[in-house]
Amino acid sequence: MAGLFDKQAEIYVEARPTYPKEWYSKLAALTPQHSLAWDAGTGNGQAALGLSEHYQQVVATDISEEQLKYAIQHPRIRYIHTPTSLSEDEMVNLIGGGHENSLDLITVAEAVHWFDLPQFYSLAKRLLRKPGGIIAVWAYNRMLVNPEFDPVFDRFRENCIPFTHPNSKYVRAGYKTLPFPFESVGMGREGEPLTLEIPKEVSFQGVERMLRSYSAVIRAKDQGVDMLSEEVIKEFERAWGGRDLVRSFKYEAFMLVGKL
Repeated sequence: MAGLFDKQAEIYVEARPTYPKEWYSKLAALTPQHSLAWDAGTGNGQAALGLSEHYQQVVATDISEEQLKYAIQHPRIRYIHTPTSLSEDEMVNLIGGGHENSLDLITVAEAVHWFDLPQFYSLAKRLLRKPGGIIAVWAYNRMLVNPEFDPVFDRFRENCIPFTHPNSKYVRAGYKTLPFPFESVGMGREGEPLTLEIPKEVSFQGVERMLRSYSAVIRAKDQGVDMLSEEVIKEFERAWGGRDLVRSFKYEAFMLVGKL
């Protein structure tokens, strides 16, 4: 099981985007203090690592204990397993050391759409420093490669919709429909997220492995539906320009940043 999870983590890193360092710099510039940040839904810890360059301590949490075993280690990052059974008061104790009004920054990278939003926002409002605390959430939803590849990818995404989680609708809409009850600081607002791009370079083999790791593809396969048949893969490969070709492309991303 661990070997399988390790391989999935390797696939994820290979073709999924690396968030630009300037994102963290811009967010850090918004907070007057840089003592404590919380990265919720941290996954492999990519965002937590970026925050560690700007904050004295980063608390990084995830409901998946297995995933945290593979998170990137750093002396300023403290990883905490936070099962959904924890109460709000227990979360305050774990993340803020029992103190409300203690966090300079909260980030959620590619995960907030999975959360119980009212519950998470209630916790965030208790933990954010007042004034001065900032919350930022972001995600990505499309690969922008070329006029040949992009329509194939968009059609594939549409075909996957029946096998996606209902909350995936927020990602497909580019977070334009995501509730975000915070005051704008000039980097997107509820209903009007900031649009961004993330550069990436990878071979088609990397792209194929990434596509096969999609939760909707795995869910469909469990139901006896192959979203990546040989015919679909060949169509993707032709549009890419060859199996071994390495291309530079961009992911379409979006961000919402706010304060209390």
